[in-house]
Amino acid sequence: MSSTVVPCLRYPDAPAAIDWLCASFGFVRHAVYANSDGQIGHAELTLNGGMIMVSSVLETPFSRYRLEPAECGGRETQTTYLIVADADAIYARAKANGAEILLEIKSESYGGRGFSCRDPQGHIWSLGTYNPW
Repeated sequence: MSSTVVPCLRYPDAPAAIDWLCASFGFVRHAVYANSDGQIGHAELTLNGGMIMVSSVLETPFSRYRLEPAECGGRETQTTYLIVADADAIYARAKANGAEILLEIKSESYGGRGFSCRDPQGHIWSLGTYNPW
């Protein structure tokens, strides 16, 4: 089964972000379309049947409706939660790869184990073993 919700993220250095997301969280490149200038026009990364879409910060008709974390004091209006099998292993990998840990890894009273971090380009992620399905 594939995901019916696909978060879309933009990054100032999308090629570096794609490398980081794959190395740190375990995403796999499904499709990456680079523009002639090397910026990413569109990329699809998969993880455990889910997907995110990633692009470079480009001027498009939709750009006027979005801000990047660096443009608003590092805050986000929404974050992405990734269900992972081994939160401790992902935590260690993300931290080793430069993630800023926002909420330390811990076991939750409602079940699961997880943490929250900021990736090197400012997006906030929560990862854990809790699976509401």
